[in-house]
Amino acid sequence: MPDKREARENDQLLAQILANLEARITRIERELNLSPISPENAPGTAAHREDSDEPEDDLELRIGLYWFAKVGIVALVIGVVFLLLQPYSGLHPAFASVLGYVLAGGVMLVSRVLRKSSPFLAGYLLGGGLLLFFFATLRLHYFSAEPVLSGRPAEVAILLLTAAASLVISIRKRSIYLVSVGLAMGFATGLMSEQIYSFFAITLLVAGLTVYVATKYKWPGLLIYGMALTYIVHLIWFLNNPIVGNPLALRAVPYPAVIFVLVWVMLFATGNLLREREDKENIRVIMSSLLNAGLGYGLFFLMSVAKFQDRLAISNLGASIVFLALAVMFWSREKSRFQTFFYAMTGYAALSVAIVADFKTPDFFILLCWQSLLVVSTAIWFRSKFIVVTNFVIYAIIFIAYLAVAGTVSLTSLSFGVVALLSARLLSWQRGRLDLKTDKMRTAYLIAAFFIFPYALYHTVPRDYISLSWLAVAIVYYVISVILKNAKYRWMALLTFLLTALYLIIIGIIRLEPVLRIISFLVLGIVLLAISFVYAKAKMKSGSKET
Repeated sequence: MPDKREARENDQLLAQILANLEARITRIERELNLSPISPENAPGTAAHREDSDEPEDDLELRIGLYWFAKVGIVALVIGVVFLLLQPYSGLHPAFASVLGYVLAGGVMLVSRVLRKSSPFLAGYLLGGGLLLFFFATLRLHYFSAEPVLSGRPAEVAILLLTAAASLVISIRKRSIYLVSVGLAMGFATGLMSEQIYSFFAITLLVAGLTVYVATKYKWPGLLIYGMALTYIVHLIWFLNNPIVGNPLALRAVPYPAVIFVLVWVMLFATGNLLREREDKENIRVIMSSLLNAGLGYGLFFLMSVAKFQDRLAISNLGASIVFLALAVMFWSREKSRFQTFFYAMTGYAALSVAIVADFKTPDFFILLCWQSLLVVSTAIWFRSKFIVVTNFVIYAIIFIAYLAVAGTVSLTSLSFGVVALLSARLLSWQRGRLDLKTDKMRTAYLIAAFFIFPYALYHTVPRDYISLSWLAVAIVYYVISVILKNAKYRWMALLTFLLTALYLIIIGIIRLEPVLRIISFLVLGIVLLAISFVYAKAKMKSGSKET
């Protein structure tokens, strides 16, 4: 009997749990306006399978239900905005704003009525109502020959309160759509302020809020949205804010206006740094860093070139430090591949601009060449094959540009060959850190050195000593091959010896002075015989080991 009573109590408890669960599901369906699942359309039934095989119906539903709602709200808001832009001559200046407030209130009231029956439509209407309320407030000062508020500070203060109220409502509803609307209001409010420091203060506040909300609620898309708005608003402001009727021109700005661009870069980079470590480098995170580096430095470069050319070198040196520091932070924190690459390459680009701005042609080409060695060194630490490959392409472009621009080749051009040899050595020394499966990049640098040294010496050394200088280079290659036990340098030595021999046979016989001609051929012959003797001994040793 106790067992039967216990089983009956368990059955009653299970029935009560199921009843509570069914009641909760019914309540959720009622809140979301969902129809209950009937046996004929339940998952797994034939009817359900038949519906799932018809994506056209689902597409039609999405277009008719969601996209039409979005487009309809946008059209409604645009129509009301045009209505509020009318002059309304003969009426009180506040009429347009009052009309806007009434229409905004009506839209928000309809949104509240539809909250249960059509929650998605209610959300779109609420966003439209908030936008109309903001524009009605904007109409108090702007777009009117007789503004209600003549003072711009008062207008900006009211706009700030409107944007703040919209953001509070949006964050409480946990709606990324409504938060995006509120952030747009905040950025627009900053743009309405003509005072430089109030503009930057409001923009900094809204951008910081964007990073906070996007990080807290894990909305990476919101971070990209806020980032794009920040740089766009800053650019519009720099172009003299033509939105409020000012003529299109480059605004006369103080130097801190340029520095603030780097503040935006650091702020939005912090948003990605603060994301949870479980979030990997997905496409949104990668795009966020790419846009932050590209848009940030692009705007910084435009402003510094347009207005502060006298500080171009120091400005870009500072930008280089900022971007390289961000690359180090992303690598140290999460061993990021793509974000480290974006910020590092942007930092190197800024450093290149600083070098070009501070040195004359063609001296800066030599410094850019040595910068290439710095890039390879940091790429090894970052374990970035992307940086290594990109750097080699840039290195080759710099050398070609040097040859095209310099006009005459000097001994300093040997730096390109030295850098190529050192880069190849670094890559060989730290090949494990880069996980390079082939020797392609090291070979590419060695090939570059093989051509650069003879070319530079041909154009800089007196004609009678060209062959001797090439012989010296070949001997250096051979010594390096012995020290490092590396066959690549032996091949470079052999090919340089052959190149020297061809030069002497084809050109040296005709052009060289008799004494130098004799010396060159004697030295070449002795060196080649000595190398042949070394190879013969090596062959004998290998043969004796085999026997």
